[in-house]
Amino acid sequence: MLKKRDLHDAPVLFELMVHPEVFPYVRHRAASSDEFYFLTKQTIEAEDRGELISRTILDEWGQPIGTINLFDLTENKGFLATWLGRPYFGKGYNKLAKDAFFEELFFQLNIEAIFMKIRKTNVRSMKAALKIPYVTSANEAYPEVLSRINRIEDVYDLFVITKEQYLFHYYGDQEQNEEMLEA
Repeated sequence: MLKKRDLHDAPVLFELMVHPEVFPYVRHRAASSDEFYFLTKQTIEAEDRGELISRTILDEWGQPIGTINLFDLTENKGFLATWLGRPYFGKGYNKLAKDAFFEELFFQLNIEAIFMKIRKTNVRSMKAALKIPYVTSANEAYPEVLSRINRIEDVYDLFVITKEQYLFHYYGDQEQNEEMLEA
């Protein structure tokens, strides 16, 4: 379902990324396949430096269909960015990718919180975020982060997934969650 970013996937991912229903919502856009290849190389290098975490989303046949990333890592918190190619919309890949990514982030990489900044005009992403039962609005809980992402103008709503929320949703028992957090 997920694998570390790979330069070999750049041509396929570029073709999926440039679709008009995808391109406006991609964080790092590229105007050409060569530029996308270069951005992918930079992403891999930034992950090696611990600045971000990036994975390629795969379909059931192992073909690249999008990316999922945690950017701007600070104090074990970061911002989620994900996109899927248009042919894969509405087929459940987004949820599967997020589940796998969150498991890796919280249990293997010790991430404490995942922020999502979503453009108020991005209806598809807003609906997807609100479907996740362990996501909460973070506009009031993290006002400093909200003001930072909207420093120029009020464009984004802020959401957060904490390790505790995630554990409670999937594992429910508070005592067990505390034991898992201490491990």
